[in-house]
Amino acid sequence: MKLDRFKPLTVYTIYIASTPEKVWEALTSAEFSKQYFFGNTVEVEPRLGGAFIVRTPDGALHISGEVLAYEPPRKLSVTFNVNWAELIEKLGPTLVTYEIEQLGDAVRLTMSEGHDRPLGDDILEGGRQGWPAILSSLKSVLETGKPLVVKMGPPQRMLDALKAMGIKTP
Repeated sequence: MKLDRFKPLTVYTIYIASTPEKVWEALTSAEFSKQYFFGNTVEVEPRLGGAFIVRTPDGALHISGEVLAYEPPRKLSVTFNVNWAELIEKLGPTLVTYEIEQLGDAVRLTMSEGHDRPLGDDILEGGRQGWPAILSSLKSVLETGKPLVVKMGPPQRMLDALKAMGIKTP
């Protein structure tokens, strides 16, 4: 996979009152991630080329990928492919990178979602709505011990755009 072909189309930066080690644990621990990722668990095989998996609360495979950068507690890059039929075939893989940096008593967490081809705003809307909720809840868990309760589903304009491309969604 040629990583230089991926262009970040969605980037979020947040500041968290925590340590890089705790943020790293939050991003890579199944038990921790369940608290802030809509009940989903993140499983990261701790090595380059390892598996990256996100399971729904009922244990079903939701997202799968490969670990492309594993540099605790500074950087994690993974392919991040939603398990919807034909999605990868028609839209290509997604690259998600987390960069963690200590700044005084805070951590700057930058998440980028990149793609190897241009995608329309309707398609990108899913990540652009979901990532702020996920990252805000992660911040809340780390700073207060409590996740945010955000009720949301895939945005309709993204579902309509996928349907127009012949991609089936749940």
